[in-house]
Amino acid sequence: MKILDKYILKFYLSRFIGVFAICFLIFIIQTFWLYIDELAGKGLDIFTIGKFFIYFSPKLVPLVLPLSILLASLTTYGTLSENYEFIAMKSNGISIVRSMVALLIFHIFLGIGSFYFSNNVVTYGELKSYNLRKNLAKLKPTLSIREGIFNDIGNMNIKVARKYGDNEQFLEDIILHSISDDEINRLVIKAENGEVRNENDNYLQLILRNGNRYEDILASTTAEKQKYPHTRASFDEYILNIDISDFNNVDLNEENYRSTYKMQKINQLKTSSDTLYIKYKEDMRIFGNTFVASHTLKKLSNLNATQLELKDSVINQSFLNLIINPEMYKLNGVLAMADEEVDMYLRQLANKKKVFFLQEKLINLHKLTMNERYSLVFACIFLFLIGASLGAIIRKGGLGLPLVLSIVIFLTYHYIGVFGKNAAEDSSISPFLGSWISTFIIAPFAIYLTKIVSADRGVSFTLYDRIIQVVNKLKSRNDQN
Repeated sequence: MKILDKYILKFYLSRFIGVFAICFLIFIIQTFWLYIDELAGKGLDIFTIGKFFIYFSPKLVPLVLPLSILLASLTTYGTLSENYEFIAMKSNGISIVRSMVALLIFHIFLGIGSFYFSNNVVTYGELKSYNLRKNLAKLKPTLSIREGIFNDIGNMNIKVARKYGDNEQFLEDIILHSISDDEINRLVIKAENGEVRNENDNYLQLILRNGNRYEDILASTTAEKQKYPHTRASFDEYILNIDISDFNNVDLNEENYRSTYKMQKINQLKTSSDTLYIKYKEDMRIFGNTFVASHTLKKLSNLNATQLELKDSVINQSFLNLIINPEMYKLNGVLAMADEEVDMYLRQLANKKKVFFLQEKLINLHKLTMNERYSLVFACIFLFLIGASLGAIIRKGGLGLPLVLSIVIFLTYHYIGVFGKNAAEDSSISPFLGSWISTFIIAPFAIYLTKIVSADRGVSFTLYDRIIQVVNKLKSRNDQN
Protein backbone atom coordinates (compact mmCIF):
# COMPACT_ATOMS: atom_id res chain seq x y z
CA MET A 1 0.00 0.00 0.00
CA LYS A 2 1.36 3.40 -0.99
CA ILE A 3 1.87 6.31 1.40
CA LEU A 4 -1.05 8.19 -0.17
CA ASP A 5 -3.42 5.28 0.37
CA LYS A 6 -2.35 4.97 4.01
CA TYR A 7 -2.79 8.69 4.52
CA ILE A 8 -6.32 8.80 3.03
CA LEU A 9 -7.34 5.61 4.84
CA LYS A 10 -6.14 6.95 8.18
CA PHE A 11 -7.77 10.32 7.49
CA TYR A 12 -11.07 8.58 6.64
CA LEU A 13 -11.06 6.10 9.54
CA SER A 14 -10.62 8.86 12.12
CA ARG A 15 -13.79 10.51 10.85
CA PHE A 16 -15.70 7.27 10.29
CA ILE A 17 -15.13 6.03 13.84
CA GLY A 18 -16.09 9.39 15.32
CA VAL A 19 -19.24 9.74 13.21
CA PHE A 20 -20.25 6.13 13.90
CA ALA A 21 -19.82 6.59 17.67
CA ILE A 22 -21.88 9.81 17.70
CA CYS A 23 -24.69 8.38 15.53
CA PHE A 24 -24.74 5.16 17.54
CA LEU A 25 -25.04 7.11 20.79
CA ILE A 26 -27.92 9.16 19.37
CA PHE A 27 -29.79 6.00 18.34
CA ILE A 28 -29.15 4.41 21.74
CA ILE A 29 -30.67 7.46 23.47
CA GLN A 30 -33.65 7.30 21.13
CA THR A 31 -34.04 3.61 21.99
CA PHE A 32 -33.96 4.44 25.69
CA TRP A 33 -36.89 6.84 25.33
CA LEU A 34 -38.72 4.34 23.15
CA TYR A 35 -38.58 1.56 25.77
CA ILE A 36 -38.57 3.63 28.95
CA ASP A 37 -42.14 2.52 29.74
CA GLU A 38 -41.02 -1.12 29.79
CA LEU A 39 -38.01 -0.46 32.04
CA ALA A 40 -39.05 2.27 34.47
CA GLY A 41 -40.63 1.48 37.83
CA LYS A 42 -39.90 -2.25 37.85
CA GLY A 43 -37.05 -2.23 40.33
CA LEU A 44 -34.44 -3.26 37.76
CA ASP A 45 -30.78 -2.91 38.60
CA ILE A 46 -28.25 -1.14 36.38
CA PHE A 47 -26.82 -4.47 35.25
CA THR A 48 -30.19 -5.66 33.84
CA ILE A 49 -30.87 -2.34 32.10
CA GLY A 50 -27.35 -2.33 30.66
CA LYS A 51 -27.80 -5.91 29.47
CA PHE A 52 -31.01 -4.91 27.70
CA PHE A 53 -29.24 -2.16 25.74
CA ILE A 54 -26.26 -4.39 24.97
CA TYR A 55 -28.61 -6.99 23.49
CA PHE A 56 -30.60 -4.36 21.60
CA SER A 57 -27.63 -2.36 20.24
CA PRO A 58 -26.56 -4.81 17.45
CA LYS A 59 -29.86 -4.12 15.66
CA LEU A 60 -28.85 -0.46 15.35
CA VAL A 61 -25.62 -1.18 13.45
CA PRO A 62 -27.28 -1.86 10.04
CA LEU A 63 -29.11 1.46 10.46
CA VAL A 64 -26.17 3.54 11.71
CA LEU A 65 -23.56 2.11 9.35
CA PRO A 66 -24.91 3.57 6.04
CA LEU A 67 -25.28 7.05 7.56
CA SER A 68 -21.78 6.91 9.04
CA ILE A 69 -20.23 5.82 5.73
CA LEU A 70 -22.02 8.56 3.82
CA LEU A 71 -21.15 11.37 6.24
CA ALA A 72 -17.54 10.23 6.82
CA SER A 73 -16.77 9.88 3.11
CA LEU A 74 -18.40 13.22 2.29
CA THR A 75 -16.51 15.13 4.99
CA THR A 76 -13.22 13.36 4.18
CA TYR A 77 -13.22 14.16 0.47
CA GLY A 78 -14.78 17.55 1.06
CA THR A 79 -11.92 18.47 3.40
CA LEU A 80 -9.25 17.12 1.01
CA SER A 81 -10.78 19.06 -1.86
CA GLU A 82 -11.24 22.22 0.22
CA ASN A 83 -7.56 22.14 1.24
CA TYR A 84 -6.47 21.73 -2.43
CA GLU A 85 -4.87 18.39 -1.71
CA PHE A 86 -6.48 16.90 -4.79
CA ILE A 87 -4.76 19.56 -6.91
CA ALA A 88 -1.43 18.38 -5.51
CA MET A 89 -2.37 14.78 -6.29
CA LYS A 90 -3.41 15.68 -9.82
CA SER A 91 -0.13 17.53 -10.43
CA ASN A 92 1.63 14.24 -9.60
CA GLY A 93 -0.57 12.28 -11.99
CA ILE A 94 -2.92 10.81 -9.36
CA SER A 95 -6.63 11.14 -10.11
CA ILE A 96 -9.38 11.40 -7.53
CA VAL A 97 -10.76 8.03 -8.58
CA ARG A 98 -7.32 6.50 -7.95
CA SER A 99 -7.42 7.93 -4.43
CA MET A 100 -10.71 6.07 -3.83
CA VAL A 101 -9.29 2.62 -4.60
CA ALA A 102 -7.99 1.86 -1.10
CA LEU A 103 -11.21 3.03 0.55
CA LEU A 104 -13.29 1.16 -2.02
CA ILE A 105 -11.50 -2.08 -1.12
CA PHE A 106 -11.98 -1.25 2.56
CA HIS A 107 -15.74 -0.79 2.06
CA ILE A 108 -16.04 -4.05 0.15
CA PHE A 109 -14.61 -5.87 3.15
CA LEU A 110 -16.71 -3.68 5.46
CA GLY A 111 -19.86 -4.68 3.55
CA ILE A 112 -18.97 -8.37 3.76
CA GLY A 113 -18.28 -7.94 7.47
CA SER A 114 -21.65 -6.23 7.93
CA PHE A 115 -23.33 -9.25 6.31
CA TYR A 116 -21.72 -11.68 8.75
CA PHE A 117 -22.44 -9.28 11.62
CA SER A 118 -26.14 -9.13 10.67
CA ASN A 119 -26.30 -12.87 10.16
CA ASN A 120 -24.72 -13.81 13.49
CA VAL A 121 -24.44 -11.00 16.04
CA VAL A 122 -27.71 -9.22 15.21
CA THR A 123 -29.70 -12.48 15.28
CA TYR A 124 -28.17 -13.41 18.64
CA GLY A 125 -28.94 -9.94 20.03
CA GLU A 126 -32.52 -10.20 18.76
CA LEU A 127 -32.92 -13.55 20.52
CA LYS A 128 -31.65 -12.15 23.81
CA SER A 129 -33.45 -8.78 23.68
CA TYR A 130 -36.80 -10.25 22.59
CA ASN A 131 -36.87 -12.83 25.38
CA LEU A 132 -35.68 -10.28 27.94
CA ARG A 133 -38.50 -7.91 26.95
CA LYS A 134 -41.06 -10.70 27.29
CA ASN A 135 -39.74 -11.57 30.75
CA LEU A 136 -39.62 -7.93 31.88
CA ALA A 137 -43.28 -7.54 30.90
CA LYS A 138 -44.16 -10.06 33.62
CA LEU A 139 -42.71 -7.89 36.39
CA LYS A 140 -45.13 -5.61 38.26
CA PRO A 141 -48.21 -6.26 36.11
CA THR A 142 -49.95 -3.02 37.10
CA LEU A 143 -47.31 -1.14 35.16
CA SER A 144 -47.87 -3.36 32.15
CA ILE A 145 -51.47 -2.09 31.80
CA ARG A 146 -51.14 0.26 28.86
CA GLU A 147 -53.88 2.53 27.60
CA GLY A 148 -55.89 1.62 24.51
CA ILE A 149 -54.72 -2.00 24.10
CA PHE A 150 -55.51 -5.35 25.70
CA ASN A 151 -52.99 -6.49 28.32
CA ASP A 152 -52.60 -10.02 29.70
CA ILE A 153 -52.49 -10.09 33.51
CA GLY A 154 -52.82 -13.44 35.19
CA ASN A 155 -55.84 -15.22 33.73
CA MET A 156 -57.45 -11.91 32.72
CA ASN A 157 -57.20 -9.72 29.65
CA ILE A 158 -57.76 -6.04 30.46
CA LYS A 159 -58.13 -2.89 28.38
CA VAL A 160 -58.49 0.65 29.76
CA ALA A 161 -59.05 3.91 27.93
CA ARG A 162 -57.23 6.07 30.50
CA LYS A 163 -55.07 5.81 33.61
CA TYR A 164 -54.50 8.65 36.06
CA GLY A 165 -53.62 9.40 39.67
CA ASP A 166 -50.35 9.67 41.58
CA ASN A 167 -49.56 6.01 40.97
CA GLU A 168 -51.86 5.62 37.95
CA GLN A 169 -54.18 3.58 40.15
CA PHE A 170 -57.44 5.03 38.73
CA LEU A 171 -58.84 3.55 35.53
CA GLU A 172 -61.55 4.63 33.09
CA ASP A 173 -63.63 2.71 30.52
CA ILE A 174 -62.54 -0.81 31.54
CA ILE A 175 -63.09 -4.03 29.58
CA LEU A 176 -62.12 -7.37 31.15
CA HIS A 177 -62.06 -10.81 29.52
CA SER A 178 -61.57 -13.94 31.58
CA ILE A 179 -60.03 -16.96 29.86
CA SER A 180 -61.19 -20.31 31.27
CA ASP A 181 -59.11 -23.48 31.50
CA ASP A 182 -60.34 -24.64 28.08
CA GLU A 183 -59.12 -21.30 26.60
CA ILE A 184 -62.63 -20.06 25.81
CA ASN A 185 -63.69 -16.55 26.74
CA ARG A 186 -66.96 -16.91 28.63
CA LEU A 187 -66.80 -13.93 31.00
CA VAL A 188 -66.80 -10.26 29.99
CA ILE A 189 -66.93 -7.36 32.45
CA LYS A 190 -67.36 -3.72 31.45
CA ALA A 191 -67.12 -0.82 33.88
CA GLU A 192 -67.11 2.95 33.58
CA ASN A 193 -64.23 3.38 36.03
CA GLY A 194 -62.24 1.54 38.64
CA GLU A 195 -59.25 1.51 40.94
CA VAL A 196 -56.28 -0.72 41.64
CA ARG A 197 -55.89 -1.44 45.34
CA ASN A 198 -54.05 -3.61 47.86
CA GLU A 199 -51.42 -4.97 45.54
CA ASN A 200 -49.46 -7.71 47.31
CA ASP A 201 -47.25 -10.62 46.37
CA ASN A 202 -50.02 -12.90 45.16
CA TYR A 203 -53.12 -10.90 44.26
CA LEU A 204 -54.05 -7.74 42.39
CA GLN A 205 -57.35 -6.24 43.56
CA LEU A 206 -59.53 -4.30 41.14
CA ILE A 207 -62.45 -2.21 42.39
CA LEU A 208 -64.84 -1.79 39.43
CA ARG A 209 -67.71 0.70 39.51
CA ASN A 210 -70.86 1.23 37.42
CA GLY A 211 -70.71 -1.67 35.02
CA ASN A 212 -72.13 -4.94 33.74
CA ARG A 213 -71.03 -8.56 33.95
CA TYR A 214 -71.77 -10.93 31.04
CA GLU A 215 -71.18 -14.67 31.23
CA ASP A 216 -72.00 -17.54 28.87
CA ILE A 217 -73.74 -20.45 30.56
CA LEU A 218 -72.01 -23.80 30.20
CA ALA A 219 -75.15 -25.90 29.64
CA SER A 220 -75.30 -29.70 29.60
CA THR A 221 -77.88 -29.86 26.77
CA THR A 222 -78.69 -27.80 23.69
CA ALA A 223 -82.15 -27.03 25.00
CA GLU A 224 -80.77 -25.52 28.16
CA LYS A 225 -78.26 -23.54 26.12
CA GLN A 226 -81.04 -22.05 23.98
CA LYS A 227 -83.16 -21.32 27.03
CA TYR A 228 -80.40 -19.67 29.08
CA PRO A 229 -77.59 -18.70 26.68
CA HIS A 230 -75.96 -16.23 29.05
CA THR A 231 -76.41 -14.17 32.18
CA ARG A 232 -76.14 -10.43 32.69
CA ALA A 233 -75.77 -8.57 35.95
CA SER A 234 -75.37 -4.86 36.64
CA PHE A 235 -73.33 -3.61 39.56
CA ASP A 236 -72.44 -0.39 41.32
CA GLU A 237 -69.23 -1.83 42.73
CA TYR A 238 -67.52 -5.10 41.92
CA ILE A 239 -64.36 -6.38 43.62
CA LEU A 240 -62.15 -8.66 41.56
CA ASN A 241 -59.02 -10.41 42.80
CA ILE A 242 -56.56 -11.45 40.08
CA ASP A 243 -53.97 -14.11 40.82
CA ILE A 244 -50.51 -12.75 39.93
CA SER A 245 -48.41 -15.25 41.85
CA ASP A 246 -46.72 -16.35 38.60
CA PHE A 247 -45.36 -12.82 38.16
CA ASN A 248 -43.16 -13.19 41.24
CA ASN A 249 -41.11 -16.08 39.87
CA VAL A 250 -39.70 -14.55 36.71
CA ASP A 251 -36.40 -15.80 35.31
CA LEU A 252 -35.05 -12.94 33.21
CA ASN A 253 -32.62 -15.32 31.50
CA GLU A 254 -35.38 -17.65 30.32
CA GLU A 255 -35.57 -18.02 26.52
CA ASN A 256 -38.95 -19.35 25.41
CA TYR A 257 -38.92 -17.64 22.01
CA ARG A 258 -36.24 -18.84 19.60
CA SER A 259 -37.85 -19.08 16.18
CA THR A 260 -38.99 -15.62 15.04
CA TYR A 261 -37.72 -14.58 11.63
CA LYS A 262 -35.44 -11.86 13.05
CA MET A 263 -33.58 -14.48 15.13
CA GLN A 264 -32.84 -16.78 12.20
CA LYS A 265 -29.72 -16.97 10.04
CA ILE A 266 -29.76 -17.11 6.25
CA ASN A 267 -29.96 -20.89 5.97
CA GLN A 268 -32.69 -21.01 8.61
CA LEU A 269 -34.64 -18.25 6.84
CA LYS A 270 -34.51 -20.16 3.56
CA THR A 271 -35.75 -23.36 5.21
CA SER A 272 -38.49 -21.55 7.14
CA SER A 273 -39.73 -19.57 4.14
CA ASP A 274 -39.87 -22.72 1.97
CA THR A 275 -41.72 -24.63 4.69
CA LEU A 276 -44.21 -21.79 5.20
CA TYR A 277 -44.76 -21.46 1.45
CA ILE A 278 -45.49 -25.18 1.04
CA LYS A 279 -47.94 -25.05 3.96
CA TYR A 280 -49.53 -21.89 2.53
CA LYS A 281 -50.12 -23.53 -0.86
CA GLU A 282 -51.41 -26.72 0.74
CA ASP A 283 -53.85 -24.78 2.94
CA MET A 284 -55.14 -22.90 -0.11
CA ARG A 285 -55.60 -26.15 -2.04
CA ILE A 286 -57.45 -27.87 0.84
CA PHE A 287 -59.70 -24.87 1.44
CA GLY A 288 -60.47 -24.55 -2.28
CA ASN A 289 -61.46 -28.20 -2.57
CA THR A 290 -63.49 -28.10 0.66
CA PHE A 291 -65.25 -24.87 -0.29
CA VAL A 292 -66.18 -26.07 -3.77
CA ALA A 293 -67.30 -29.48 -2.48
CA SER A 294 -69.60 -27.87 0.08
CA HIS A 295 -71.16 -25.49 -2.43
CA THR A 296 -74.72 -26.12 -3.58
CA LEU A 297 -73.78 -25.98 -7.28
CA LYS A 298 -71.11 -28.63 -6.70
CA LYS A 299 -73.64 -30.86 -4.98
CA LEU A 300 -75.95 -30.52 -7.99
CA SER A 301 -73.09 -31.26 -10.42
CA ASN A 302 -72.46 -34.58 -8.65
CA LEU A 303 -75.91 -35.83 -9.72
CA ASN A 304 -76.20 -37.85 -12.91
CA ALA A 305 -78.16 -36.55 -15.87
CA THR A 306 -81.40 -38.37 -14.96
CA GLN A 307 -81.29 -37.24 -11.35
CA LEU A 308 -80.40 -33.69 -12.36
CA GLU A 309 -83.19 -33.55 -14.93
CA LEU A 310 -85.69 -34.89 -12.42
CA LYS A 311 -84.45 -32.51 -9.73
CA ASP A 312 -84.60 -29.55 -12.13
CA SER A 313 -88.14 -30.43 -13.12
CA VAL A 314 -89.20 -30.66 -9.49
CA ILE A 315 -87.50 -27.36 -8.64
CA ASN A 316 -88.96 -25.61 -11.71
CA GLN A 317 -92.42 -26.98 -11.02
CA SER A 318 -92.21 -25.92 -7.37
CA PHE A 319 -90.98 -22.49 -8.35
CA LEU A 320 -93.75 -22.09 -10.97
CA ASN A 321 -96.34 -23.13 -8.42
CA LEU A 322 -94.90 -20.62 -5.99
CA ILE A 323 -95.17 -17.84 -8.57
CA ILE A 324 -98.66 -18.82 -9.75
CA ASN A 325 -99.94 -19.31 -6.21
CA PRO A 326 -97.70 -17.01 -4.23
CA GLU A 327 -97.59 -17.55 -0.55
CA MET A 328 -95.41 -14.85 0.95
CA TYR A 329 -94.12 -16.85 3.88
CA LYS A 330 -92.83 -19.55 1.49
CA LEU A 331 -91.29 -17.00 -0.85
CA ASN A 332 -89.67 -15.16 2.04
CA GLY A 333 -88.36 -18.43 3.41
CA VAL A 334 -86.69 -19.33 0.10
CA LEU A 335 -85.12 -15.88 -0.25
CA ALA A 336 -83.99 -15.88 3.38
CA MET A 337 -82.34 -19.28 2.98
CA ALA A 338 -80.56 -18.12 -0.17
CA ASP A 339 -79.43 -14.92 1.51
CA GLU A 340 -78.11 -16.79 4.55
CA GLU A 341 -76.21 -19.23 2.36
CA VAL A 342 -74.58 -16.42 0.37
CA ASP A 343 -73.66 -14.58 3.57
CA MET A 344 -72.15 -17.77 4.97
CA TYR A 345 -69.98 -18.24 1.89
CA LEU A 346 -68.89 -14.60 1.94
CA ARG A 347 -67.93 -14.82 5.62
CA GLN A 348 -65.93 -17.98 4.98
CA LEU A 349 -64.08 -16.33 2.12
CA ALA A 350 -63.42 -13.14 4.12
CA ASN A 351 -62.09 -15.05 7.13
CA LYS A 352 -59.86 -17.28 5.02
CA LYS A 353 -58.63 -14.27 3.08
CA LYS A 354 -57.35 -12.75 6.34
CA VAL A 355 -55.67 -16.02 7.33
CA PHE A 356 -53.98 -16.39 3.95
CA PHE A 357 -52.91 -12.74 4.02
CA LEU A 358 -51.17 -13.24 7.38
CA GLN A 359 -49.50 -16.42 6.14
CA GLU A 360 -48.26 -14.66 3.01
CA LYS A 361 -47.07 -11.68 5.04
CA LEU A 362 -45.01 -13.94 7.31
CA ILE A 363 -43.41 -15.57 4.25
CA ASN A 364 -42.62 -12.14 2.81
CA LEU A 365 -41.03 -11.02 6.10
CA HIS A 366 -38.70 -14.03 6.00
CA LYS A 367 -37.66 -13.22 2.44
CA LEU A 368 -37.28 -9.49 3.21
CA THR A 369 -35.01 -10.17 6.18
CA MET A 370 -32.88 -12.50 4.09
CA ASN A 371 -32.49 -10.06 1.18
CA GLU A 372 -31.85 -7.04 3.43
CA ARG A 373 -28.67 -8.68 4.74
CA TYR A 374 -27.35 -9.05 1.21
CA SER A 375 -28.39 -5.56 0.08
CA LEU A 376 -26.50 -3.97 3.00
CA VAL A 377 -23.20 -5.13 1.43
CA PHE A 378 -23.81 -3.14 -1.77
CA ALA A 379 -25.37 -0.20 0.08
CA CYS A 380 -22.09 0.33 1.93
CA ILE A 381 -20.18 0.50 -1.37
CA PHE A 382 -22.59 2.75 -3.27
CA LEU A 383 -23.08 5.18 -0.36
CA PHE A 384 -19.30 5.54 -0.09
CA LEU A 385 -19.05 6.37 -3.81
CA ILE A 386 -21.85 8.95 -3.48
CA GLY A 387 -20.31 10.56 -0.41
CA ALA A 388 -16.76 10.66 -1.80
CA SER A 389 -17.88 12.04 -5.18
CA LEU A 390 -20.10 14.72 -3.64
CA GLY A 391 -17.35 15.70 -1.23
CA ALA A 392 -14.93 16.21 -4.11
CA ILE A 393 -17.53 18.20 -6.05
CA ILE A 394 -18.81 20.57 -3.36
CA ARG A 395 -15.31 21.09 -1.85
CA LYS A 396 -16.67 21.63 1.64
CA GLY A 397 -15.54 19.78 4.76
CA GLY A 398 -16.71 20.04 8.35
CA LEU A 399 -20.26 19.48 9.56
CA GLY A 400 -22.13 22.20 7.69
CA LEU A 401 -23.26 21.48 4.16
CA PRO A 402 -21.90 17.88 4.22
CA LEU A 403 -24.05 17.08 7.23
CA VAL A 404 -27.18 18.44 5.56
CA LEU A 405 -26.49 16.57 2.34
CA SER A 406 -25.74 13.34 4.21
CA ILE A 407 -28.97 13.51 6.18
CA VAL A 408 -31.05 14.26 3.07
CA ILE A 409 -29.47 11.44 1.05
CA PHE A 410 -29.66 8.97 3.94
CA LEU A 411 -33.30 9.77 4.71
CA THR A 412 -34.15 9.38 1.03
CA TYR A 413 -32.37 6.03 0.95
CA HIS A 414 -33.91 4.91 4.25
CA TYR A 415 -37.52 5.87 3.51
CA ILE A 416 -37.40 4.37 0.04
CA GLY A 417 -36.34 1.16 1.77
CA VAL A 418 -39.17 1.49 4.30
CA PHE A 419 -41.67 2.07 1.48
CA GLY A 420 -40.35 -0.96 -0.38
CA LYS A 421 -40.54 -3.14 2.74
CA ASN A 422 -44.11 -2.06 3.55
CA ALA A 423 -45.19 -2.67 -0.04
CA ALA A 424 -43.52 -6.10 -0.07
CA GLU A 425 -45.15 -7.18 3.20
CA ASP A 426 -48.64 -7.09 1.68
CA SER A 427 -47.36 -8.49 -1.66
CA SER A 428 -47.83 -5.24 -3.61
CA ILE A 429 -44.29 -5.86 -4.90
CA SER A 430 -41.98 -8.86 -4.59
CA PRO A 431 -39.89 -9.20 -1.40
CA PHE A 432 -36.73 -9.17 -3.52
CA LEU A 433 -37.60 -5.79 -5.05
CA GLY A 434 -38.78 -4.44 -1.68
CA SER A 435 -35.39 -5.22 -0.13
CA TRP A 436 -33.26 -4.01 -3.03
CA ILE A 437 -35.24 -1.01 -4.32
CA SER A 438 -33.29 1.58 -2.32
CA THR A 439 -29.98 0.05 -3.44
CA PHE A 440 -31.13 -0.07 -7.06
CA ILE A 441 -32.05 3.63 -6.91
CA ILE A 442 -28.80 4.90 -5.37
CA ALA A 443 -26.59 2.71 -7.62
CA PRO A 444 -27.04 4.83 -10.82
CA PHE A 445 -26.36 8.03 -8.87
CA ALA A 446 -23.20 6.54 -7.38
CA ILE A 447 -21.95 5.48 -10.82
CA TYR A 448 -22.88 8.82 -12.40
CA LEU A 449 -21.19 10.93 -9.72
CA THR A 450 -18.08 8.77 -9.85
CA LYS A 451 -18.00 9.21 -13.62
CA ILE A 452 -18.22 13.00 -13.22
CA VAL A 453 -15.34 13.01 -10.74
CA SER A 454 -13.23 10.73 -12.94
CA ALA A 455 -13.66 13.18 -15.83
CA ASP A 456 -12.71 16.13 -13.55
CA ARG A 457 -16.05 17.76 -14.27
CA GLY A 458 -17.43 19.75 -11.43
CA VAL A 459 -14.28 19.48 -9.29
CA SER A 460 -12.97 22.93 -10.18
CA PHE A 461 -16.04 24.74 -8.81
CA THR A 462 -18.05 24.62 -5.69
CA LEU A 463 -21.79 24.17 -5.37
CA TYR A 464 -22.10 27.79 -4.29
CA ASP A 465 -20.25 28.93 -7.44
CA ARG A 466 -22.68 27.03 -9.65
CA ILE A 467 -25.69 28.51 -7.82
CA ILE A 468 -24.23 32.03 -8.16
CA GLN A 469 -23.62 31.47 -11.88
CA VAL A 470 -27.24 30.37 -12.40
CA VAL A 471 -28.55 33.36 -10.42
CA ASN A 472 -26.36 35.81 -12.42
CA LYS A 473 -27.58 34.36 -15.71
CA LEU A 474 -31.22 34.74 -14.67
CA LYS A 475 -30.54 38.28 -13.45
CA SER A 476 -28.86 39.30 -16.73
CA ARG A 477 -31.81 37.93 -18.76
CA ASN A 478 -34.25 39.98 -16.68
CA ASP A 479 -32.14 43.11 -17.16
CA GLN A 480 -32.11 42.57 -20.92
CA ASN A 481 -35.87 42.18 -20.98
